[in-house]
Amino acid sequence: MKHIKVNDLLNGSNLLQEVTAKGWVRSFRNNQFIALNDGSTINNIQCVVDLDKFPSDLLKKVTTGAAVAVKGTLVESQGAGQKFEIQVNNLEILGESDPEKYPIQPKKHSLEFLRENAHLRVRTNAFGAIMRVRSVLSFAVHKYFQENGFYYVNTPIITGSDAEGAGEMFQVTSFPLDGTAPKNEDGTINYKEDFFGKHTNLTVSGQLEAETYAMALGQVYTFGPTFRAENSNTSRHLAEFWMIEPEVAFNDLDANMDLAEDFIKSVIKYTLEKCEDDLKFLEQRLKDEEKNKPQAERSEMSLIEKLTFVLENNFKRVSYTEAIDILKASKPNKNKKFQYLIDEWGADLQSEHERFLVEKHFKCPVILFDYPAKIKAFYMRLNEDGKTVRAMDILFPGIGEIVGGSQREERYDVLVEKMKALEISEEELWWYLDTRKFGSAVHSGFGLGFERLVLFVTGMTNIRDVIPFPRTPQNAEF
Repeated sequence: MKHIKVNDLLNGSNLLQEVTAKGWVRSFRNNQFIALNDGSTINNIQCVVDLDKFPSDLLKKVTTGAAVAVKGTLVESQGAGQKFEIQVNNLEILGESDPEKYPIQPKKHSLEFLRENAHLRVRTNAFGAIMRVRSVLSFAVHKYFQENGFYYVNTPIITGSDAEGAGEMFQVTSFPLDGTAPKNEDGTINYKEDFFGKHTNLTVSGQLEAETYAMALGQVYTFGPTFRAENSNTSRHLAEFWMIEPEVAFNDLDANMDLAEDFIKSVIKYTLEKCEDDLKFLEQRLKDEEKNKPQAERSEMSLIEKLTFVLENNFKRVSYTEAIDILKASKPNKNKKFQYLIDEWGADLQSEHERFLVEKHFKCPVILFDYPAKIKAFYMRLNEDGKTVRAMDILFPGIGEIVGGSQREERYDVLVEKMKALEISEEELWWYLDTRKFGSAVHSGFGLGFERLVLFVTGMTNIRDVIPFPRTPQNAEF
């Protein structure tokens, strides 16, 4: 008999029928009650075993983590805690799990311990919930763009350009690392003899390539892996992460802000509708975690309240200049409570400043715009004042910046001047400059780090806990 997912069994449509369920044992109480989970829902189904029907050597193999198949009748449960259960007639052990060695026991494990067992941590309630939410959010991203006339573009993972100008990239080469790579006369490495015939890296962004497609298809988006060789061990950084990057022809900065706000609200709304049980569990998990924190550090809203709050409030739009004035006059700045004090226009805002604006001052999501040109990337459109660019960042409670975007510099001459000033090679980006020569037009886009979004929606506090196998400095396990 074909097995039925636990999620489907729990809706009761197979009541009083013989059913087969397969999954992993979460617990086995009193040699009678198996809590079975197959990953289709955070909820287990109780499988009731009659001791007299099964040999003791078989029941000894029903241990936490074991894979089993049960066949029996789905009935209304007599006990508290579950609506339906299976009265087991047939029990088969599909894969044993040694209880002395299996690391994921039915007790509270630290998140650090679970990271060390990332191949098994998804069998816990918390990580099962996180990864189901991540999957639904991922689908919601594609759903939004596909329903709004965008085309999905797969931009290169291996690239010869550094879109951000940050220089923190992983190099890709077929040369040996023993110093025998071919050299030029001046002693530098001759990349013309390398696999791609030039110096190449893993991409930090698909934006530049996506722009070229937006200038033909109108509305495009990328959603793929990106890489940054930043030696950072914070709870907000990964070396390998996923980026969502729409680019839209004829959109100015205001239209770009409208798109970003609508997109974020849409994917959160969809996930709230589809992941009710998982989000309720994660909400309770967050409450339990925060009981150990001082009152001042606890969230003012529950997880679901926070998500609903984002949906129900317009994002406050504030210029960088206004934000600096607010921060300069703020109590944390005057009392020297900020780690990075704000004393002049032009400062690069840190997470503590972004969170103050969102959580303390405006008490809603904030879009900052018109940043100083010197702290933003070369491709952002220069304003008429000559010192700010048409950039925008969206700031969220709990995590600070979640989206960074801009109106792109569509004027060829201005873009070339900016590249010269920053010593960015025109020769390397000849193809990017071509889009400003042939049919250039106003266009805009933004980037959203997918893991930052998952972090916000799940209420987790460390980005390593919202990606299946985190890649960080000194860690490429699994």
